[in-house]
Amino acid sequence: MRILIVEDDAVLGEAIFQRTLKQGHGVDLARSGTEANEILRHQDYDLVILDLNLPGLSGEQVLNRLRIRHSKTPVLILTARDQVEYRIQLLDLGADDYLTKPFDFGEFEARCRALLRRQQGQAHNVIQYGNLSLDRKACSVQVNEDLIELKQREFRLLEVFLTHTGWVLSKDDLIDHLYNFDEPPSPNAIELYVARLRKKLQTSAVEIRTLRGLGYILEDYHD
Repeated sequence: MRILIVEDDAVLGEAIFQRTLKQGHGVDLARSGTEANEILRHQDYDLVILDLNLPGLSGEQVLNRLRIRHSKTPVLILTARDQVEYRIQLLDLGADDYLTKPFDFGEFEARCRALLRRQQGQAHNVIQYGNLSLDRKACSVQVNEDLIELKQREFRLLEVFLTHTGWVLSKDDLIDHLYNFDEPPSPNAIELYVARLRKKLQTSAVEIRTLRGLGYILEDYHD
């Protein structure tokens, strides 16, 4: 998934960035509200992690402008304020959830998973498709209850396909979900990852089909 972190504290921002990157997500880091607003005007994200006390535009202003543009991107607010009235104000402004600093990274990751599930219409961490299941919390994939070993980028690619079943996804669509601005993929990167994923899913009833000139679509060929 593609995630934007907006945090001006260098230590905390880098810690969140590295932890999220290690999970295989495409992650961008903005250090001011003005920078974040400009990025969000031109790039879609699956999730935004937004601090409030920012240089330039405040977090509230960034959130307000995002919602004025009718974006439905889920936003997790990071805040040092814990007053009930303030939390109500944030939710009414368009935030989807909030986390009070200092926070536990386990809770942070759980809230991120919950927001991603909600955005994609999923009720649980486990996505079942045919005889394949993907567990977002455990970062594991099983076919007929047999564990399939996937690297993080392969796992995230499969997650994108499973949360867009029935969609034809172009290479550009997949790149937008998997890579950040500082990590431009090689022209054949998507083809390589798709080929690896196909090979590892050979025992499943799931097929990643190529539609020439259009992209890829995930299908359960036992349907």
